[in-house]
Amino acid sequence: MTIAALAAGDQVLIVRKGGIGEKKFELPHPRFHLFPTYAHQRPELVKAEARRRFADPLAQRDEPDRLPLAVYAELHSAHPIADPDALEAIDPLHILSPEYAGERLKWRRIHPLWAAVLRVWTLADPPVLEVGPEHGGCVSWVDLPESIGAPGERTPALSDEDFTASAAAVEAALTEAGVIR
Repeated sequence: MTIAALAAGDQVLIVRKGGIGEKKFELPHPRFHLFPTYAHQRPELVKAEARRRFADPLAQRDEPDRLPLAVYAELHSAHPIADPDALEAIDPLHILSPEYAGERLKWRRIHPLWAAVLRVWTLADPPVLEVGPEHGGCVSWVDLPESIGAPGERTPALSDEDFTASAAAVEAALTEAGVIR
């Protein structure tokens, strides 16, 4: 669902804390394929307007055996969020419901929630992953086979100008909230 919003250019921001299978969330890769999963996808976790706009991806429940990795991302910036006021400041900039984002902030309270700004592209000829047991679990990162390398032809979700403006809106909200000094 979030991948659909990123690919559509509706947001450039993701908020992540990591999965149950991780001690803490890290951003070890500057560029990566986005791996769609559907296990934790529920309509009440996103804002009402996102439920309407992304009804088709939100209805997806089956984990496929073959998964096209159609969206590619580059990490633009990342900022730790530990305070509800900072989370509220970025609320208009993502599709998660305020309640769910707040739950994520409170979970494993000793670790921050990360606000990551991503530049996103849709791939013209996406690689297809043969999904195996090594790709499951509640984790933020999965290892992909070497055959899935750098993307070929791709289309940006946003123009350079629109991406710059969207990233600046995130940075401004986080600066106003005292996250960025």
